[in-house]
Amino acid sequence: MIRSLLVANRAEVARRIVRTCRELGIATVAVHSDADADAPHVHEADTAVRLPGDAPAETYLRGDLIVKAALAAGADAVHPGYGFLSEHAGFARAVRDAGLVWVGPPPEAMEAMASKTRAKQLMRDAHVPLLEPVDAAHATADDLPLLVKAAAGGGGRGMRVVRDLDALPAELTSARAEAASAFGDGEVFLEPYMEGARHIEVQVLADTHGTVWTLGTRDCSLQRRHQKVIEEAPAPGLSDALRRTLAESAASAARAIGYTGAGTVEFLVSGDRAYFLEMNTRLQVEHPVTEEIYGLDLVALQLRIAEGDPLDADPPAPRGHAVEARLYAEDPAHGWQPQTGVMHRLDASGLRVDSGVVDGDEIGVHYDPMLAKVIAWAPSRAEALRRLAHGLERARIHGPVTNRELLVRALRHSEFEAGRMDTGFLERHLPLLTAPADGAAPLAALAAALADAARRPETVAGRLGGWRNVPSQPQLKTYRAEPGGTEHEVRYRLTRDGLIAEDFPNTRLLRADPHHVVLEVDGIRRKFAVSTYGDRTYVDSPVGSHTFTVLPRFPDPTARTEPGSLLAPMPGTVVRVAEVAVGDRVEAGQPLLWLEAMKMEHRITAPAAGVLTALHAATGRQVEVGALLAVVAAEETRT
Repeated sequence: MIRSLLVANRAEVARRIVRTCRELGIATVAVHSDADADAPHVHEADTAVRLPGDAPAETYLRGDLIVKAALAAGADAVHPGYGFLSEHAGFARAVRDAGLVWVGPPPEAMEAMASKTRAKQLMRDAHVPLLEPVDAAHATADDLPLLVKAAAGGGGRGMRVVRDLDALPAELTSARAEAASAFGDGEVFLEPYMEGARHIEVQVLADTHGTVWTLGTRDCSLQRRHQKVIEEAPAPGLSDALRRTLAESAASAARAIGYTGAGTVEFLVSGDRAYFLEMNTRLQVEHPVTEEIYGLDLVALQLRIAEGDPLDADPPAPRGHAVEARLYAEDPAHGWQPQTGVMHRLDASGLRVDSGVVDGDEIGVHYDPMLAKVIAWAPSRAEALRRLAHGLERARIHGPVTNRELLVRALRHSEFEAGRMDTGFLERHLPLLTAPADGAAPLAALAAALADAARRPETVAGRLGGWRNVPSQPQLKTYRAEPGGTEHEVRYRLTRDGLIAEDFPNTRLLRADPHHVVLEVDGIRRKFAVSTYGDRTYVDSPVGSHTFTVLPRFPDPTARTEPGSLLAPMPGTVVRVAEVAVGDRVEAGQPLLWLEAMKMEHRITAPAAGVLTALHAATGRQVEVGALLAVVAAEETRT
């Protein structure tokens, strides 16, 4: 029996495991970096052990420190969660060698699937359908498009799509460098890139007594940079024959390597054919959608399997449909740039929310930008999509810029609603999914200005109309919408006869206080909830949620940069610098350096053709947002 368990992870998955352990009467031990010293998973565990440092390589990737922490805290088992060391066979062995229970598959099974190239050979021997690799030395134009993949990892790291054979050498070099940095192994391989394919996976669960469950399918086709964004179960639109092929192939894969515990077998599906991609030898991020339709707790089942308990002969029957959306602190409209700052409030009432943050948490640069997974279940797919889109739209998300609007629009897109999605969906529809919102922003800005006026002591708001001690002069307030930067100038007067606002001729003020504004617009009553933190104001209403930065009336004249300046779009670390020097001529769009932030690489390119006149970046340098990285003097501006 497991009595005390160390969770070798952080954030959302650590909280998820702690929650199940609490229900099962198992004491928990958290580990934390210095950056996570005040994180929710640390407070919710019974005991916590510090791992000195901030970076993952110093903390959550130090298996030796984690084993020592487990022994020191008196734990008798270790659960790796997902990411970090969850698929590291050496760590699993170290845990077992220390006399601890490893909540995961045997190290030998993990090793069998650790290298994608070796895994493909095993699956070929087990008669699981797969895509044959392409020899980079003999690739031809007929093989295009190609996909470069890291042999030792996933999550989109070390992955490149190649559509031009001349670009292959550079993409291989770049992928090897990124794979070596992310996984400590620069091996990559090539396989055909399947245009229009879907990413379908099968959840497997196997005990130590020979029983293997396959728990239906999940569709994970909506991805950005080869990382999943929206997942659902069961995968829609598959024939019964294809579902059988997927289940049988997944079970064969698990049995071929003597697998036990929870795992996921991933496939590319094109038409009615499936091809093996890889097996994730761990709990998957998107496991909640399977839990919702089967009524299971997969973490609890992992623990029982680790204790030696047998599974029932057959799993329960599924019911209904579940959809999950990953809420990321990132700006999809600007290259998916990760965002940092304080998460003042995160509330998506009525939905299942598996989150790694609580109100007031600081979102930093050291880890993945995922804030939460938001999950909806319903008897039918259409209802589940509607519930999730509506819940996200009404959620109170006060903090860094997120991908919330993209999620809502994707869930309501006609192709997605019809189940006609593939792995290129987000890239194909990105302009539509990130287009500026409709005309509701000016009205939201007016509500923000009226709430601000209600805070000032010289104005007293009445609940249903009329203002006393009203300013006699017109009021002016300027807001900048975030993201996007559109400025909204609000001009209004509050008179004894009511509100007079420019550009809103048929608008009546019904109520205003510092947190709520009610307006009647063309005879329709609109309610606005207004929250302000410093210079940021968040306005939530049935017509959408808006974030504004209050702009000063007199801008700082020194807040300027030299033309052609390249500023760091986010805090991060310079991981590579191109082979360029000051004085070199560069082309528009030419990569100059690469920043890593929140487990993603971001390419910084020349804004125009010209001459590199300054280069302040160096490999390994940490930079803050807005730091000057380089200056390119455009050809037409040089003197």
